[in-house]
Amino acid sequence: MTDRQKAILDLLERQGAAGYADLAARFQVSTMTIRRDVEELANQRAVVKTIGGAQKADAPAYLYETALHARLGVHASEKRTIAETALQAIGSRRTIFLDGSTTCLELGRLLAKRPDGLTILTNSSLLCNEVGRNREHTVICLGGEYDADSLSFVGPSAEDAARKYFVDLLVVSTKGFIPNEGTFESAVANFRIKQIIARQAKEVMLLVDHSKFGERALSKVLDISQIHIVVTDRQTPRSALTALRRRGVKVMVAEAIRKEPATHAA
Repeated sequence: MTDRQKAILDLLERQGAAGYADLAARFQVSTMTIRRDVEELANQRAVVKTIGGAQKADAPAYLYETALHARLGVHASEKRTIAETALQAIGSRRTIFLDGSTTCLELGRLLAKRPDGLTILTNSSLLCNEVGRNREHTVICLGGEYDADSLSFVGPSAEDAARKYFVDLLVVSTKGFIPNEGTFESAVANFRIKQIIARQAKEVMLLVDHSKFGERALSKVLDISQIHIVVTDRQTPRSALTALRRRGVKVMVAEAIRKEPATHAA
């Protein structure tokens, strides 16, 4: 193990995760050199490779990022009701950035049916396909390195593209959320894009179901001071909603979908 690889391990021990670009800048080498270092460390089971970077190998399993396909059916009902409420909350805003989360995918499906044209930005190929079905919308997809797990474009090219846009509303979801702190995630390359857009958006809306409250992942992404609106479901603890409102965050609680009674043919 080289001195640089030992230094990478020390850094991950301190902060949990890091992206290839950050590591390359820190050690003043190319990203390809860092990728080779991470590959060797991963082969030794000293680190775990993530989207666009690496994280410490002994982190609990619940902190790791999961593939998008595996998350599509989790809390699906809550995500649909949250998306329906978020659709109403968008109101007259004309430019929107959606992240590649499963909850934003539900919102994208609803936006595809909205008759008035919006400008929608995303780094998710799946969301691009969904909202692009409505030809009234102008859809802009950030290009970059394609990640097969999140079906999104990530990396330095996508981050550079993100810096060019100033939207009315950033809509994101998250892996973990502490009301007095902010959002937490594990996929380094994806959350860097969220951080860039959040600094440039007029408002930030967080779509988060009850299961994410009180949970942390390896890295903090958005501070609670950056979040203006939180849309959640009715199972979220009242104490968490109160804590958000005390911080001046607008809280919207989505109502459960009412199912029509089944009808039977005579």
